[in-house]
Amino acid sequence: MSMSQAKAAGAAEPILSVENLTTSFLLDGAWKPVVRNVSFSVAPGETVAIVGESGSGKSVTSLSIMRLLQSDSSRIEGRIMLGGRDLLSLPEHEMRKVRGNDVSMIFQEPMTSLNPLFTIGDQISEALLCHKDMSAADAKAETIRLLEKVRIPSAASRFDEYPHRFSGGMRQRVMIAMALASKPKLLIADEPTTALDVTIQGQILDLIKMLQDEEGTSVLFITHDMGVVAEIADRTVVMYRGEQVETGATADIFHRGQHPYTRALLSAVPVLGSMQAYERPLRFPIVNTKTGESDTPVEVPDTVATEKPVLQVKNLIKRFDIHSGLFGKLRGRVHAVEDVSFDLFAGETLSLVGESGCGKSTTGRAIMRLIEPQSGSVIVDGRNVLSLGKRDMREMRKSVQMIFQDPFASLNPRMTVGQAIAEPYLEHRMGTAREARDVVADMLHKVGLTPDMASRYPHEFSGGQRQRICIARALALQPKVIVADESVSALDVSIKAQVINLMLDLQQSLNLSFLFISHDMAVVERVSHRVAVMYLGEIVEIGPRAAVFGNPQHDYTKKLMAAVPVPDPDRRREKRMAAGDELKSPIRPVDYLVKPREYRTVSPNHLVAV
Repeated sequence: MSMSQAKAAGAAEPILSVENLTTSFLLDGAWKPVVRNVSFSVAPGETVAIVGESGSGKSVTSLSIMRLLQSDSSRIEGRIMLGGRDLLSLPEHEMRKVRGNDVSMIFQEPMTSLNPLFTIGDQISEALLCHKDMSAADAKAETIRLLEKVRIPSAASRFDEYPHRFSGGMRQRVMIAMALASKPKLLIADEPTTALDVTIQGQILDLIKMLQDEEGTSVLFITHDMGVVAEIADRTVVMYRGEQVETGATADIFHRGQHPYTRALLSAVPVLGSMQAYERPLRFPIVNTKTGESDTPVEVPDTVATEKPVLQVKNLIKRFDIHSGLFGKLRGRVHAVEDVSFDLFAGETLSLVGESGCGKSTTGRAIMRLIEPQSGSVIVDGRNVLSLGKRDMREMRKSVQMIFQDPFASLNPRMTVGQAIAEPYLEHRMGTAREARDVVADMLHKVGLTPDMASRYPHEFSGGQRQRICIARALALQPKVIVADESVSALDVSIKAQVINLMLDLQQSLNLSFLFISHDMAVVERVSHRVAVMYLGEIVEIGPRAAVFGNPQHDYTKKLMAAVPVPDPDRRREKRMAAGDELKSPIRPVDYLVKPREYRTVSPNHLVAV
């Protein structure tokens, strides 16, 4: 049954019906409800989105449906009907048959969902062999077909590779292939596109639409991305603090949302193309989730000084050798960064944008010498970073600091946040322990936290607060340049807006320069003075933000922009990704000769590769 046929059936029995779902956890000897009286249904071939921010209860709702919560410390009440059976009344051995066969789930973090000791092929084949009557050879053939379907390049040759050899986006596609293996009636997708690049996200959303047309698959899509909701959902359930605050057709939610929290979520979404009237970066409006009222977005005053760059990168090259066989014969190289050059001026934000594997994070790490580039120069304060010794390198790191994507992995769980912020200050001998305490209090205040929080540990903070702590730690050394590597990509929309506003305010008050590494084109448009688009290790287009977004010249830049989900349900039927698109590989033969890249000038300071 196709999706349109399913909808024409109208009165068809829902695939999933959730009634008065209440999930509680045992805390200090008492049951604390975290999801309260949630009710919704999913019809055959329909996509229902549960939307809300971290802590709203949306993921707990999905885990309750799958009965994946720990039984001794959780209690699920209500009814969860699937195919005429109440899942809450099934014994565990029956529930095991349901999981992966009737209902499959895609989780947000693919690396923790994949077993690092087994190959990708074996893990997908296992799902087929468990639920289908087929031989190992047939399972392998079907696995390769599934890998091709989710756009893994050279799928047959990657069957025997292990998860650590795949990028984050590739691993997520492997998880999607595994979930689709048994052709389930219902697919529960828990933030499956959060970590993916816009083009890959577009392909996955198109893939889900295609599966619904072919198989009549129903989808329960859990996300905080309103652009994705507009793109894919027929109906939407908005959750806030464990409760269902609004439910309805997606178009009604977007155009006529009643609850203040729904309006707050929508107003925090950056919309590509909304910056045409502005010359400089724009703060996000902050919305009151109780009243739905928002402040007026303010253009950030221009503090960019263009006489001399604070950072100059010239002809930067980083390649990774690939060895094979018993004696490790060199069989090729990954051209991760290939002849990259750019300048960064005081008070400026230059964004490096592109997909996973394009070389943008490698560029940031090479500038910091967290990895050693083969050649090129990185000039900071008139000195080439790549030729500095250990002592001089420590001194340079006062000027250039880095904020990473995952704030929890960046902080030592055994250190208080005060100790974490003070550590670089004390390591660089910039002052006494007493002075360090004053610096910690000042930095916490600057990033919107209170000095008394210095005695707490990282696990006592939310994701957005942890990222603020990482920013405070980077600021403790009074740097001139901050390399922000996907520093807001894992945050909820409203928290992302707050953190970006913080970075813009700090840039203005401290005259900071940001190298902003991101795959989120809408955010990049909002925060950048200039933009550099990277593809297969090279910068293919660079220029002022208004020029690159208003008049994109390179085919890849246009492709990136076309892939951004638009928070408008009226445009959801547009199929944006070309069916023949394949991800090209940056792997080159050992004897590969790189042709010098030439650029043509489109307009002042706007260059495009030819």
